[in-house]
Amino acid sequence: MTGLASIERRIVRYGDLVPCRDAFIDTRSPGSDQKENFTIIGPGVAENPNQHVHISEPHGFNIGGARQPPRCLNSQHSHETVEVFYVHSGRWRFMTGERGTDGEVFMGPGDLISIPTRLFRGFENVGEDTGFLWAVLGGDDAGHVMWAPYVFDMARDYGLVLLEDGTLVDTAKGESVPPDARPMPETTAQQIAALAQVDSAALAQCVIPAAMPRPAALHADTPGIAERLLIGAAPIAWPHGFTVAEIAIAPHSAIAPHRLSVADVWFVQDGNVAVTIDDETTTCGPGDTITVPQGAARAISNRGAAGARVVQVRGGDTLPVPEPV
Repeated sequence: MTGLASIERRIVRYGDLVPCRDAFIDTRSPGSDQKENFTIIGPGVAENPNQHVHISEPHGFNIGGARQPPRCLNSQHSHETVEVFYVHSGRWRFMTGERGTDGEVFMGPGDLISIPTRLFRGFENVGEDTGFLWAVLGGDDAGHVMWAPYVFDMARDYGLVLLEDGTLVDTAKGESVPPDARPMPETTAQQIAALAQVDSAALAQCVIPAAMPRPAALHADTPGIAERLLIGAAPIAWPHGFTVAEIAIAPHSAIAPHRLSVADVWFVQDGNVAVTIDDETTTCGPGDTITVPQGAARAISNRGAAGARVVQVRGGDTLPVPEPV
């Protein structure tokens, strides 16, 4: 028996998210000082050792989030593993290049972007309301962030020092750099030259708009279920270590109990759903994240009168084969 207390430990509810407001070196830079970062599953790439990790269990990928008010900016940076964003709310601009001038795309709720490795990227809430991005980072260890040089310049002005091991030291709060620690070397011209340059047209090929027709995934034959494969088919078919699908669940419809042998994480975009893990069921709503243990029986249903939409991340670059229960 899983037990209700156990199923609740597998859920991170939107209202219970614990933000870190000083997770990165640009945390006091004008335009970036109001962002909230979340590490939902796995350690993520936060540079603050006090960042709260909701679920530390390794999945083969990390789940995180960013919540930003209007005109709040995430500075230009590069990642060592893939970075995927699904827009839960808000209007967003994603931009590439050292200064964010190489290319740009604009995205809204239900849109997804997968940003390749070794590429400067940043993002800004350009809407009128606070927005939330749900994120997937490749690997159990997503590595450290490489920042554009101007970010180091701004950090110095605000008392922040990034160490070589990825730790952020806040001298404005009285913290000191340990005697045996070394600052993170600032990004060089050679490192910048080695990164990809992507214009707006190429960046648009990394986006799956909410209305874009997509191949069906695992539950195509289930009545009341419409599943779109977002990552795992062209144009986003390069290896991620996971697939991403979006599942629309009509009122009074359900995905029957089944088992998967891979990591399996759900995110509720719209509506309310009943989530069952083994023999316990609970209700989840918009912004909630659920992780199902490998091999456990799982089912999801929409018992309400309005439609629901769920995003599902499954481990591996190919879709797993469900085992009926």
